[in-house]
This record gives sequence, structure tokens and C-alpha cells, in this order.
Amino acid sequence: MTLIADAAQRDVPHARESVYRPRHPLDLMATVGMLRRGGTDPTMVVDGGRIWVALRTPAGIATLCLRGAADGVHATAWGPGASEALDTVPRLCGSDDDATGFDVSSHPQLAEVSRRNPGIRLTRTDRVFDALACAILEQKVTSMQAFGAWRHIVSRYGERAPGPTPRPMFAAPSHEVWRTVPSWVWHRASVEPPQSRTLVRAAMRGASIERAARAASDGEARERVFTSLPGVGPWTSAETRIRALGDPDAVSVGDFHLAHEVGYALTGSRTDDDGMLELLAPWAGHRQRIIRLIFASGVREPRRGARLAPEDHRNR
Repeated sequence: MTLIADAAQRDVPHARESVYRPRHPLDLMATVGMLRRGGTDPTMVVDGGRIWVALRTPAGIATLCLRGAADGVHATAWGPGASEALDTVPRLCGSDDDATGFDVSSHPQLAEVSRRNPGIRLTRTDRVFDALACAILEQKVTSMQAFGAWRHIVSRYGERAPGPTPRPMFAAPSHEVWRTVPSWVWHRASVEPPQSRTLVRAAMRGASIERAARAASDGEARERVFTSLPGVGPWTSAETRIRALGDPDAVSVGDFHLAHEVGYALTGSRTDDDGMLELLAPWAGHRQRIIRLIFASGVREPRRGARLAPEDHRNR
């Protein structure tokens, strides 16, 4: 296999391989690719039809490469955590995603989007603190600012990923390392003090947060775990649950654009958070699925103003 040959040529650890054969249609890019935080995300690269992921496992750092094929998802992993990385592939590809009771037949447009996109699944990384850290960095800033901060800090404090990656990749820092990031690094990454303080405080409870979130029985219980942290509200909680735990009902209340997009897609006009929740109420338990279908539909509210310019308060 080409990946094995490349690994040997570059003197990297021997690769482990497996093939995941889902029992459901799977759009790999739509399911797993949504985890990428911008085009320069140091933890995820999409290259030539392959998805590369750098991750931390209890056994160590690993690089995972996923490629969709007619016979399933071909997975190759490198590093001390390679075996554990391969074990995550089914959940990444939506094996735990249970759509029982989900019905969009009452909405013809959504039903058509669902029919045309049967392979969209809800992914689950199980990397709770990684998702929480990323969501905190995205609080109240533009995506460009948040992705830049994520890249800046992860590239400096994360661990280099093994294997023949398309470009240098890094697994996100452990919660112990997030606690040690100095103030000037937050400043250079354009992270505002409220976000850096929130992330450091969360990192001090990182292990207990992960245990409690995994042990929680449902989305409401997980919401209570996350929002018990100072500086973490419903938006941050929902974003974390979507990425790390595949929560089918999570709604990012407080998002700058989401309510407008949901309102426009379902009624032809924008709405606020309360209006969005009312519109999504018929699909309680599966509201995140509706949001994913709305984004897959390509329907977008027309932009009425100039793009928000990010503020930069650093001294030059």
C-alpha cells in the first residue's frame, strides 16, 4: 500500500491498518470533515480525498488517516497510540449515531435534503477536553480569530504527530499543558483574557470534567457538567457535546449566525434564539440533525452587511 511505502521511506514507525465497513451509508467528508477548524488546523488535514487526524490516546500520540472506498473506510495509524486510534474509527464515522424516531416527512424540503444526503452521520471523537478547549477559544470572536488562536497554541504546545503527514501536524495539548500556557502566548495568539482564564480554569478540572461528561446519562446532564464551569455557557457546552459526544439534540444557542440561518431555511426569514428553538421543537431529541440537514441543503440567508473585521489589540 502506498502509505506503508511512504512510511518506510521516511523512517517513521510502522503503520497499523484496518477497514471499517459501516452498516449504513456514510459520507466520510461530511461526517468527519466537519471537525476541522479551518484550513490550517494543525490537528486535522484534508488532502487528496484523505482525512488526517492527530490525536492523543491513553497509549500515546497517534496519527490517523481515513480514506473512503467502495468496500469501506480504510484506516491507517502511526505512533504509540495507533491501535487505540484505530479503535475510534467506527465512532468517528457515526457508528453510535442512533436516528430512531427521527422523521422529517412533515417538511418536504428537509425530507428531500435527507434523501439526497443519506451518508451524513453525527461523529463522536470522545476527546472531551480538546473539544471544550476549542469551543472556549471560539467564544465571541470570528472564526478566523479562533482558528488562528487554535493553530498558534496547538502548534507550539501540542505534540508532533508521527507518520507521513501531508504537512507537520500536532495533537492538541493535554489539559495539564493548557494550564501552563503563559500570558504572553495567549496575547500573541489574540486570545482575550476572559477566554484564556476560562480555559485555564477548565484545564485545572480537566480530568474530572472528562469523567463526568462521559458518565452523564443524557444531553441535559452533560450540559450541567459543562455549564458548572465559570465562563462556560450553553453555546460552549453545545459545541463541545456536538464534537466530542455526538449529541443529536445539541443546539448552539447564542451563536451569531445560527438562529438566522435556521429561521431563513425553515420559514424564509430570520429569527432569534427563541424563535429558532420554537421552530426546532417538533424534532426534539434530534435538533442537531435538523441543523446538519439545513447546512447540507446549501440554503443560506443573504448577507446584508460587510464582513465583521477582527479586532487586534496587540502592540505591534
